[in-house]
Amino acid sequence: MRRLALAIALFPAALVAAAADPTEIVLWPEGVPEPRVPVDPAEKVEKGKDGIQRRTNVSNPRLVVHALPPASDGRARPAVIIAPGGGYSILADEHEGTEIARWCNERGIVAFTLLYRVPTGRGPGSDVGPVMDAQRAVSEVRRQAQTLGVDPTRIGLMGFSAGGHTAFVASTTRPSFPGADTAPSSRPDCTILIYPWRLLNEDGPGLWPGVTIDKDTAPTFIAQTADDTASPARGALALFGTLMEAKVPAELHVYEKGGHGYGMRPRDGAPGTGDWPARLADWLKTRGF
Repeated sequence: MRRLALAIALFPAALVAAAADPTEIVLWPEGVPEPRVPVDPAEKVEKGKDGIQRRTNVSNPRLVVHALPPASDGRARPAVIIAPGGGYSILADEHEGTEIARWCNERGIVAFTLLYRVPTGRGPGSDVGPVMDAQRAVSEVRRQAQTLGVDPTRIGLMGFSAGGHTAFVASTTRPSFPGADTAPSSRPDCTILIYPWRLLNEDGPGLWPGVTIDKDTAPTFIAQTADDTASPARGALALFGTLMEAKVPAELHVYEKGGHGYGMRPRDGAPGTGDWPARLADWLKTRGF
């Protein structure tokens, strides 16, 4: 009975702790810059019959914080900001967000799921708002690094599919958000691209217009499959080749089978879909993460 009474007494406190973790960081507390997503209809989260959670109508871009207690040696922890995919229509922020954040936490990395603005369309300029959100996210985590227990020199930006395009462009272009000139740097210390969408110029040769790959580009990890029709491997190959020419530390894994959109959920007959996290873990260690 005493144990039961103690459990009942502690239950409200447990609920409070669960509600407080993870917390959120609003990226634009003074108002979202253009291009905005309308607040009506309201943000909505649904899970389909395929087991995929889909979040849409994100008008208030923010970071979901997946925090960790202080490290036993007192050192600040590395961090990874995760941009889910969804073709700029929705965010698949469970299997390309929360599940990845849990994987990071298990390896001593503070994680943040980036809920960037959607829907923004698929045509020209559809990435402007999301890229702005990603750059602001890196800058904001760096600004709040001490409070978050994060090492400001070890902040990675990771993206899946359209989130991979977002991370790629955000990492290789000048910051475009208001106040960027006086804000902490938005350049990540490493970039992680998993089946990234739209790496190539759709109107001509070369990489996506406006990106710059040079000696200051962040070390980059890329993984995808050869049978991915949504994000063809030739884009990853072209990016990797350009990174090599610029002498940027980089690693590329192209697995034969697996398709697109698997996140950390392995698919039958496609061992690469279950292997890439192990390769990423090895790579992150070499980068001091």
